[in-house]
Amino acid sequence: MIKAVIFDFDGLILDTETPGYHAYRELFEELGGKLPLEEWAKGIGTNNYFDPVDYLEQQIGEKIDRVLFKQQAEGKYRALVQTISVLPGVINYLQAAQRLGLRIGLASSSSRSWVESYLKKYDLYAYFDVIRTKDDVQQVKPDPELYLQVIAHLGVKNTEAIVFEDSLNGLLAAKAAEIYCVIVPNPVTSQLEFLDHDLRLTSMEEMSLEDIIMNITKAYEEK
Repeated sequence: MIKAVIFDFDGLILDTETPGYHAYRELFEELGGKLPLEEWAKGIGTNNYFDPVDYLEQQIGEKIDRVLFKQQAEGKYRALVQTISVLPGVINYLQAAQRLGLRIGLASSSSRSWVESYLKKYDLYAYFDVIRTKDDVQQVKPDPELYLQVIAHLGVKNTEAIVFEDSLNGLLAAKAAEIYCVIVPNPVTSQLEFLDHDLRLTSMEEMSLEDIIMNITKAYEEK
């Protein structure tokens, strides 16, 4: 019986990831480099994989001022991220979870200040019974620690929860915690190869939360 749903944040609730890629790609091109989407996407959902400055320096064969690079990238990113909104179906899922009496959690490899600022900006903060971020763990995704902390706080077993993720690192973390995982890729992560997920959607509008729970429960019973 499903008793809880757990959401990733970046790229799933708000598509903060596509603007991030566009900002860095533009800066790479200005400095004489190229940033392939498939390379950038490998680091989505974690914070310990991709160093853009190292990658650019290898391409152009010269040192980059890291402080200036970060300032320029953040300036481009923050200009782009101002235009984002809550992704389709997210609020419907949160409302459905409340209606069904489910516990609601959030697990993000980003900082708590980042996550909570946007949840409050878009009036989503009150939906969540627990929020865990990189500030709460030793290892972020693909390590399962974030998800294990969330289910422990919610008081549910791993077989009683469903995770919603957009990234490969998030999927790996959910599966390492042995939790059902529904993949909802965004434009950046849609090109990744996702294996071992329980369901894949193009959007949360594609299927109701009730139907997802029924689908996963039925598949489990048939095993």
